[in-house]
Amino acid sequence: MRRRAADFRRPAKRRWPNVVWWTLCGILVLLFIVILSKDSQVESRPSMSKRYYQREKIMEGLNITDEMLSPNSVTRQISDQISLAKAFVVIAKESNNLQFAWELSAQIRNSQVLLSNAATRRTPLTVTESETSIRDLALLLFQAQQLHYDSATMIMRLKARIQALEEQMGSVSEKSSKYGQIAAEEIPKSLFCLGVRLTTEWFKRPNLQKLDEGRKMDAKLMDSNLFHFCVFSDNILATSVVVNSTSINSRNPDKVVFHLVTDEINYAPMKAWFNMNDFRGVTVDVQKFEDLSWLNASYVPVLKQLQDSETQSYYFSGSNDGSKTPIKFRNPKYLSMLNHLRFYIPEVFPVLKKVVFLDDDVVVQKDLSGLFSIDLNGNVNGAVETCMETFHRYHKYLNYSHPLIRENFDPDACGWAFGMNVFDLVEWRRRNVTGIYHYWQENNIDRTLWKLGTLPPGLLTFYGLTEPLDPSWHVLGLGYTNVNPQLIEKGAVLHYNGNSKPWLKIGMEKYKPLWEKYVDYTHPLLQRCNFH
Repeated sequence: MRRRAADFRRPAKRRWPNVVWWTLCGILVLLFIVILSKDSQVESRPSMSKRYYQREKIMEGLNITDEMLSPNSVTRQISDQISLAKAFVVIAKESNNLQFAWELSAQIRNSQVLLSNAATRRTPLTVTESETSIRDLALLLFQAQQLHYDSATMIMRLKARIQALEEQMGSVSEKSSKYGQIAAEEIPKSLFCLGVRLTTEWFKRPNLQKLDEGRKMDAKLMDSNLFHFCVFSDNILATSVVVNSTSINSRNPDKVVFHLVTDEINYAPMKAWFNMNDFRGVTVDVQKFEDLSWLNASYVPVLKQLQDSETQSYYFSGSNDGSKTPIKFRNPKYLSMLNHLRFYIPEVFPVLKKVVFLDDDVVVQKDLSGLFSIDLNGNVNGAVETCMETFHRYHKYLNYSHPLIRENFDPDACGWAFGMNVFDLVEWRRRNVTGIYHYWQENNIDRTLWKLGTLPPGLLTFYGLTEPLDPSWHVLGLGYTNVNPQLIEKGAVLHYNGNSKPWLKIGMEKYKPLWEKYVDYTHPLLQRCNFH
């Protein structure tokens, strides 16, 4: 067998796999990145520390509290200038110097822009950049001082202005009160027309007079088992609403008797109206107070006071007393016998034992027969107390600086209202209540105990003799204020006390419908007199 020849070639080198080479390259790259990142961290630490330090220094420089407290702060100086300039702007406008006020306002805006820019860039204001603004505003402030826009001068000027405004307000208030009183006292043309036409009807139609004579003999007028009401008024339409609303809401109108007392002027038209119209069987009697022979100056203090020249001058002369007394206190109606006749009810109706007194500015919306069964517990007067809400106690009506008042009456005693009152005439006569009224009226001839109306003497006369009634019997305030609708809905008698009577143009519109629904505007006489 032939032997192979020896192989003299060089042995081949062993090669590394490609994966190994790529792994080594990756490790080298990673080592290179790590080395670079460490170097950059070493270099960046000083720069970051430097920036943080600079920011802290800036915030320290912008510390508002330190800036405003510093006596050398430009920001504080500009802020003080702005505050003072704003005050001078108001004063300049008050002095009608509008051009100067405009210049101040413009410079204030410039200074505010400076402060806003400083806050935005977070660096304090420098003297260089704010010098112009400070100088311009200081110049305007100096001009303001030259114009006497200093505090002392302005205080004096404002005091004078306040005094002038107070005087003006007092004058306007007095005129408003005067004109309001005149409007409240006026007799509308329609009411005057009605009185004239009814007077004509009375004398033109003899049958009305015969009908009235027959009613005078009606036994119902003296029957104590019936429900007797009395009204003292010279207003025909208002009295008609009281009678009509009572009759419509009464369960037994045939048991209702109305006793009306008026004056000589309205006697004939009042009789004509109530004889011409039927009120569901209600009995109506009309008389005039001039026929009451006992009603004279020797018995009645009010009539005696009317003979006094000073009293006549106070109520009727129209002279001014330097506005010491409000016009409402000088109204002659407060001396009218129709107002004071309520203190003589037992003499006016000597046979009656119990009566319900109604003012002519009320409207009835519930049956009132329940009033006659109320036990007054030995008292004379049954009335709704008015010491809650907007109404007042005794000290609001009476002069407690007078010893007679101070020694006899509790200032915090609860007041009550005329307008719907139940009177026990038997007890009235037994206690001589009219004599009590005379005593107080005679002691008030100089008007030092009270000033106004019939309520103050009523509070004195019936002190300790009044029985409180449920408030729903008598709701007040419809002639001058807003009344809770729920009280109105529940109220038996709604009282338009105040100047805004429902038959006047100044009456409160939202309460007029409650009254007007008892007026028959289709009646021929009302249409002729333009009632609507």
